[in-house]
Amino acid sequence: MIPITHVSFTHEEEQAVVKVLRSGQLAQGETVAAFEKQFASYMGSGYAVAVANGTVALHIALLALGIGPGDEVITTPYSFIASTNAILYVGATPVFVDIGKDFHIDAGKIEEKITKRTKAILPVHLFGNVCDMDIIRDVARRHDLKIIEDACQAHGAIYKSKKAGSIGDIGCFSFYATKNMTTGEGGMIVTDDKDINDYAKMARSHGGRVRYYHDFLGYNMRMTEMQAALGLVQLAKLDRFNKIRREHAAYYNELLSDMPQLVTPVVAGCVQHVYHQYTIRVREQKEKNRQTLIHAFDGAGIGYGIYYPVPIHQQKELLVRGFRGNFPIAEQLSREALSLPVHPKITKKQIHFIAEFIEKAL
Repeated sequence: MIPITHVSFTHEEEQAVVKVLRSGQLAQGETVAAFEKQFASYMGSGYAVAVANGTVALHIALLALGIGPGDEVITTPYSFIASTNAILYVGATPVFVDIGKDFHIDAGKIEEKITKRTKAILPVHLFGNVCDMDIIRDVARRHDLKIIEDACQAHGAIYKSKKAGSIGDIGCFSFYATKNMTTGEGGMIVTDDKDINDYAKMARSHGGRVRYYHDFLGYNMRMTEMQAALGLVQLAKLDRFNKIRREHAAYYNELLSDMPQLVTPVVAGCVQHVYHQYTIRVREQKEKNRQTLIHAFDGAGIGYGIYYPVPIHQQKELLVRGFRGNFPIAEQLSREALSLPVHPKITKKQIHFIAEFIEKAL
């Protein structure tokens, strides 16, 4: 069996967690503060706020910008649903823009969706790639909009010398088990805005600066010390992990690029992809298509992922709420996308086996 993901923990992570357990300080202490400081430094950002998960990071980011009922946030219909759920949590309305062939929101189509109610743009850096942030920043600047980057799959990705998540007003990260670095669960908010930082720190802890004194209605969205201990070790390994992922992706590209049934990942020259997923497109055909391939994978014990089989605008909850739309590229790619194992533990021999297997199957 070749798994689609593999969690890379060693004795270092074990020892870091044991040290916290023995300290007796398990929640929101010095280890969390150290992780925030290290992550902010890594990002080149002024501040970082550790929270319970990536969805929480998005939720608090929207609240920090004062976005709520009656407001609109422009985003993508092709993502994990958390990017849209966070908008719904604050009572705002997600406004979808179709994607391009790189799986990202089509930045050139954002402006036509802006109304008087639009308050922010929420681009999602999918699979470890980065959206066209120059266009997005230009549109945001001309219309006085805020940018919340969903960088939950883009730890360490770079766009024109800046790390994904440090380009807009707020960046949000997830440390879920399958991410390029993980704390099991967990998330992080990064920003250069002190007011946003202060609000986020209070919002994650019931709206208070000091224990038992509460300034506004907040939440229990804190990170544990054990998670932060894992995060510090994983962050130190992140660039090495990402380098291995890029090497694996380059080998896949070499082996798969000449297959006419496939489209390998589209990456702009100004982007350093970190391949949270190595996602190809299996072109729709009458006989040999994605279903043919995944059926063969199941029989051979090759792990794969379909991210995402149903675009957000077609999810049941969105339909019940009355959302409709014509997003043909998002719908097409949801039928074609297929992610292959690219984690640091896979070997070149296994990648070669997978590529040969695909060629025979198709």
